[in-house]
Amino acid sequence: MKSNINKKVIIIGGGITGLTAGVYAQKCGFDTTILESHSIAGGNCTSWKRKGYLFEGGMHWLSGSNKNERINKLWRYIGALNDNVKIHYDEPFVEYNHNGTPICLYRDVNRTEQHFLELSPQDAKEIKRFCKNIRKVQKLSMPISDLKGVKATKRTHPPLSLFFAAISANFLMRKYGKISNVDYANRFSHEGIRNFIGALSMGEAISMLFFTMGTLARGDGGFPEGGSLPFVGRIEQHYTKLGGKIHFNARADRVVVENGKATGVISGNKHFPADAVIVTSDTMAIEKLFDALPNCAWLDEMRKKTEPTNCALVSLGINADLKKYPARPLIRLKDPVQIGNITCKSLMTNNYACDPVYSPEGKTAMTIQLYGDTYDFWKKARAENRYEEEKEKIGNAVIEALTAYIPEMAGKVEVCDVATQLTYERYCGTWKGSFMTAITGALGKVYPSVIKGLDNVYFAGQRIMPPGGLPPALMTGRTAVQYLCRDTKTLFISEE
Repeated sequence: MKSNINKKVIIIGGGITGLTAGVYAQKCGFDTTILESHSIAGGNCTSWKRKGYLFEGGMHWLSGSNKNERINKLWRYIGALNDNVKIHYDEPFVEYNHNGTPICLYRDVNRTEQHFLELSPQDAKEIKRFCKNIRKVQKLSMPISDLKGVKATKRTHPPLSLFFAAISANFLMRKYGKISNVDYANRFSHEGIRNFIGALSMGEAISMLFFTMGTLARGDGGFPEGGSLPFVGRIEQHYTKLGGKIHFNARADRVVVENGKATGVISGNKHFPADAVIVTSDTMAIEKLFDALPNCAWLDEMRKKTEPTNCALVSLGINADLKKYPARPLIRLKDPVQIGNITCKSLMTNNYACDPVYSPEGKTAMTIQLYGDTYDFWKKARAENRYEEEKEKIGNAVIEALTAYIPEMAGKVEVCDVATQLTYERYCGTWKGSFMTAITGALGKVYPSVIKGLDNVYFAGQRIMPPGGLPPALMTGRTAVQYLCRDTKTLFISEE
């Protein structure tokens, strides 16, 4: 195997994917530099402080937080997790108040089933089918395998049991992948259960709820203490200790391509020469990086099929101790909140009152997700100079709606911060400010990291492995480095 200590690799983007690619490439002997357009690393995995409160803008739970998960060793390999990182498992996972009666989705699927049956014996058949579908995907975890042709210190293969679990999961996806939560919810006669399931990520395919609950049911999906900032910080520290370099406030303007090969990256008035370039910025927004968008069938397919999953995030700093309320209450509204043509009939809320990292003593940090593609609404509002006005309207509407559910917060809101799709687009560079890709087809679609005829360029990130999220960000960063190792005949240093 060749030694690549002098081979320079420029990585565009310092999110989870870029940091992952940086760690793996450094361990494989490459000399890497990350160009990050923001002033901090992390991309969509981020949070921010306002007047003593910390607002979580990216991570709400993590696949691979459990030591028994295969992907856990990858999180540990890049430095994101270790034995000193405390993982929180709130129970119930989500709670909905129906006319004074709490309705809960527990991590324990047996407990959820018993709870639902006690609430609505008349829905027994549908409840049992609902929980059976969760159990069908309970054993499905993200496969970890090595690229064909790459030489590794230790080859990694998914177990045969995972293959059979994937077959079952894809059957479930085909059956339920085009049925929205709202449509599926109408199968239940109990008004509370019907409203609860219908309000969970409104409009999203019900199959995604099955997969989420399946992850939780096998003991995974915890929340690393401190959330996004320390999570990203641990990876960044590990990367720099390996000798990797990060340039912040350094937006990549163009990949320099000569005779079909990448030779560097232009950032502002600086030229960074490179033997290879790994593009981890959003693949749906790479036009500016090339003189002409690469001619590629898989890239054309991605751009045609990708639909955004995004939301406006309202963050509140409340001068009241709200520990008695659930950690993740789902609140159905009497008066919906309207954003453009999107009607939000419920509020998915995260209550951080019990977490001193987010909430000052005696106070409460809270975030509310308003799902729906309102990108064009916000873009038009900004063009018409009413962007801040519209944000204030949405913030006030959410405060008013929440106060009806939490009367103790009346007149106690000290901070109201609204992050729109334009916010995430500006700071994270994501297409339409989306944090994931909406998915309705079968699972398992993974796009290649390379384009024929464009040498020394590798692509990674959430769009490469829809629906995206943190685990695909991790996996595609790893895979891009495997492509690099294969092409340069370099030994890939595996996770021992």
